[in-house]
Amino acid sequence: MASHNELGKKGEALAEEYLLRNGYSIKAKNWRYLKAEIDIIAQIDDTLAIVEVKTRSAIDIISPEEAVNKKKIKLLIAAANEYVIKNDLDVEVRFDIISIHKKGGNYNLNHIKDAFLFF
Repeated sequence: MASHNELGKKGEALAEEYLLRNGYSIKAKNWRYLKAEIDIIAQIDDTLAIVEVKTRSAIDIISPEEAVNKKKIKLLIAAANEYVIKNDLDVEVRFDIISIHKKGGNYNLNHIKDAFLFF
């Protein structure tokens, strides 16, 4: 597996651990619909969090959260709508980004709730 794939998997595992520690339940991981993939679908109370995980070892050019562009946002919204309909859920839906920056042997995690409000 390429090193960037390994870093991405490590980031998703760290994000999942973080969410569980903070009271979320994990409903799905790497859930696909058409061309979209939702990294983590988590729930806390009656809020469904659609979580995009971005892990980087260098943020000189673009930060992890800046890597979520308008096309990706549209795909995530379509996939989230399909997940809610398919599972007949009555929940609030929120789109979050968990950005993880690896520096040396340390991982710095930033959870941005309602991330699409800023785009």
